[in-house]
Amino acid sequence: MASKREAFHLAGPLHLTFIDWENANYRSSVAACLVRGVYILERDRQEQRLGPEALAPPWWEFFHFRLLRCLIDSDDSSIFGAIYEYRPPSSQKGHSAYRPHIVVAFRGTLTKKESFWQDLKLDLLLIRHGLHRTSRFKTAMQTVHDMVADAGDSRVWLAGHSLGSAIAMLAGKNMARSGKCLLTFLFNPPYFSAPIKPIKSPKLKHGLRFAKTAVTAGLAKALKTSEHGHQLTRAEEEFLSAWLPNLFVNPEDRICSEYKGYFEHRKMMVEMGAGAIERLVAQQSIGSLVMTAMGKETEAVKFVPSANLVVNTTPCPDFKTAHALHQWWQPEAQLQAKIYQYS
Repeated sequence: MASKREAFHLAGPLHLTFIDWENANYRSSVAACLVRGVYILERDRQEQRLGPEALAPPWWEFFHFRLLRCLIDSDDSSIFGAIYEYRPPSSQKGHSAYRPHIVVAFRGTLTKKESFWQDLKLDLLLIRHGLHRTSRFKTAMQTVHDMVADAGDSRVWLAGHSLGSAIAMLAGKNMARSGKCLLTFLFNPPYFSAPIKPIKSPKLKHGLRFAKTAVTAGLAKALKTSEHGHQLTRAEEEFLSAWLPNLFVNPEDRICSEYKGYFEHRKMMVEMGAGAIERLVAQQSIGSLVMTAMGKETEAVKFVPSANLVVNTTPCPDFKTAHALHQWWQPEAQLQAKIYQYS
């Protein structure tokens, strides 16, 4: 039984009737819908909805995209990603610096039994900084590399939600290290940490974040390592500074809300004259440092040196709404954007 959230004519952004790639909200709404298309592709597969019964196609066809290929998880045969190609209508053949040619999108965790256990396994590996070792990520990374080699980095977008945003983030970081900075849309990206947000006292929040920063910096200095087991080269720092992914977070979503505090704390550290510590910690996590000390290769997905942080301040009734993908194309959403640049 299909839900109303799956049907584009009931849940999609039907108000976006005019193509405007110069508009940031239009771009993010399209990216979110393409990610939704991946979710519905997998639900179509599970429910055996074929041909005219399939609900996924309107989620990309409305914006003049066509599906090139689905990305399949080799462990459970589920669809976890998709490659879309933009086919502009004849009235929109002109050039736009913001218009994509290829979009690679990744879904998050589905609660249906056909894919839930594999998704949950990857969620747990994400917490343990082991997502980069999975077959799903390796398939995603190879796909992104191939698309960039074929179309060029300026014409390829990355997009993902929740677990899918972690995959897109890690792929984008890897491409940035090679000098290819892709336009990236990360919706509700996971940031697993101690629950600092519920604390009411701003001073206590700052104190806890400062203590965590001090511990992380101390471990990094002691181990003389970056999250990859070596000091970042100047070229790597330049690439990471140039890559500016779009992070979409809701302060009521406990999975991603700490990103706001993370970037605000880093900014405060720089203003306090502790920029050197801030730069070091921007590359690290305590968990990844401990795993590195134990001789295990890790990748702290959640740490992004630079970002355009978009916060949805619209009141949310519950966690489910705060973590939902559809919030990012609602015309009444109250969004606040701020750029944080790694220096």
